[in-house]
Amino acid sequence: MTQIFDEDIRAEFSRNYPEIPHRLRHNLRDHPLLTLEALAKLGESLPAASIEYNKGDLPTGVDPNSDIANGLSIGDTIRHVDTCRSWAVLKNIEQVPEYRALLLDLLGELKPFIEAKTGAMLMPQGFIFVSSPEAVTPYHFDPEHNILLQLKGSKTMTQFPAGDPVYAPDETHEGYHTGGHRNLVWRDELAKGATDWSLQPGVAVFVPVMAPHHVKVGPEPSISLSITWRSDWSYAEADARAFNSILRKSGMHPRAPGRYPAQNTAKAYAWRVIRKLKGTG
Repeated sequence: MTQIFDEDIRAEFSRNYPEIPHRLRHNLRDHPLLTLEALAKLGESLPAASIEYNKGDLPTGVDPNSDIANGLSIGDTIRHVDTCRSWAVLKNIEQVPEYRALLLDLLGELKPFIEAKTGAMLMPQGFIFVSSPEAVTPYHFDPEHNILLQLKGSKTMTQFPAGDPVYAPDETHEGYHTGGHRNLVWRDELAKGATDWSLQPGVAVFVPVMAPHHVKVGPEPSISLSITWRSDWSYAEADARAFNSILRKSGMHPRAPGRYPAQNTAKAYAWRVIRKLKGTG
């Protein structure tokens, strides 16, 4: 496969990873696995737990309990994405051998720079987003290190500082890491802290772990590929958040885990012991 990230882009990634969001150029164009028909067939082949799709004409903030179904099948949603006013994501594409190979090829170009900073590249996963014109992905965060590559159409990712409780309160982090939803509560006053990343085909953006963001698609249908991975650091941060939820329920006011390069070892270990005693880990 043609090299997707040029040498200067890999150097830029190395300078900024893992905490500084930045734009990257990429050379992933017109791949046969990433056409609308190929993606429709992929969506139809994946288990139900690996697909999510709904109306795309949504506000920035959405109640996780609201009904946002679009009334179509995943295949029809993707095939008619230009008119159905919807948003779809195909999760864990690495379940399919051809897509796993594509994902590992892409991450393989960055792996030496990743592992030099955060250790072993763990849990490589891929997510493909297919969106109608003007579709909105509501305000949320994700636990992975993430690069979002724009393939077709355009979108704007509006991103906020990771780890800042103004944009995602500690209690929300703790709830997410103990089984809660990833969607965040939006308030218009948060907009002053935003950085907008404009994405067109051939452009990507790096998203640090748990950096809040929302996305708005441009005037044409959009296809994006998210390549993600975890690290020992990201798992320790997540487990420390979960342990803090126990402390908070006990009436304490725990300090938030440190961002990279803090290791958060003690709280992470304590949570893993509790989980093991409960038989859930």
